[in-house]
Amino acid sequence: METGPEELHREGRLSDESMQRINRKDSVRLFSLHWEIKTVLYIGILLLSGGLSILVYENIDTIGHQIILFIIAVICSGCFVYCFKKKFPYSNAKVLSPDSFFDYILLLGCLTLITFIGYLQFQYHVFGDRYGLATFIPMVALFFSAYYFDHVGVLAMAITSLAAWSGIAVTPTRILQDNDFNSTTIIITGVVLGSVLICAGSFSLNKKIKSHFEFSYTNSGAHLLFISSLAAIFHFNEVYIILFLVVAGICYFFYRKAIGEKSFYYLLIASLYFYIALSYTFISLFISASAMGGIYLTFVYFIASAIGLLFFLIKMNKKIKTL
Repeated sequence: METGPEELHREGRLSDESMQRINRKDSVRLFSLHWEIKTVLYIGILLLSGGLSILVYENIDTIGHQIILFIIAVICSGCFVYCFKKKFPYSNAKVLSPDSFFDYILLLGCLTLITFIGYLQFQYHVFGDRYGLATFIPMVALFFSAYYFDHVGVLAMAITSLAAWSGIAVTPTRILQDNDFNSTTIIITGVVLGSVLICAGSFSLNKKIKSHFEFSYTNSGAHLLFISSLAAIFHFNEVYIILFLVVAGICYFFYRKAIGEKSFYYLLIASLYFYIALSYTFISLFISASAMGGIYLTFVYFIASAIGLLFFLIKMNKKIKTL
């Protein structure tokens, strides 16, 4: 049986000074720098990629396109050679990184790969006018890398490339800034692509093929599907009530998913998107019924609905915590 320092001190076998040193040592607890270091490394990769781009832009006339392409190709090849040598065998389950720098080197390799292909197309037009091919090849390479090396960050890049290849900007702010609600093709493509991503997430989870990728698929698909559905309500104004019911059905699906997975995040996004659709529908009905009266009803509606939404989220947050 081991004897503790307190027992040794009571027996006189440990001096007061030594006991004080032990107590001071125990009082200084270690804390993890895991996420801080990961954040610094990710920022470092992004700064390196951005710095290389700025360097190329400012010295393009003196360096030469061939030398720039060669440097990018060397960096990209070196990163992937390192990853192929260090990686663990493939598995449908989650595979841990072989070392601390593996994820960051893979991310750098994928970023330089996209830069290399984009540079080739921009400067030499190797794909001609087939711009879809210039996005399709990086998309395939990113999906392969995400699954082969098991990297969620690369999967997010692959999903973004898939959206770009489909002619859709996944970022909601981009759609809002462009104010491109009048493109029927983009709306339909967004709805289809969002649905496909959600189905891909469910397939990944149910078949246990990289089931930890499910959130990336579902999250991207949810935002794209919601934004495209809202754009459909704004665009097809003559049938906005029917489209509102469609959005309500999508929101109910994510409400059930939030309850089943105890996820306040899914509940939050479903509630916010439903609130936008509901507000647009109510305002349209109010204004069509009475111009001046509709304006007053709109003010009352926003005050009452905002309070109701807040209380609903608070109540549901408590409910999810008790499940």
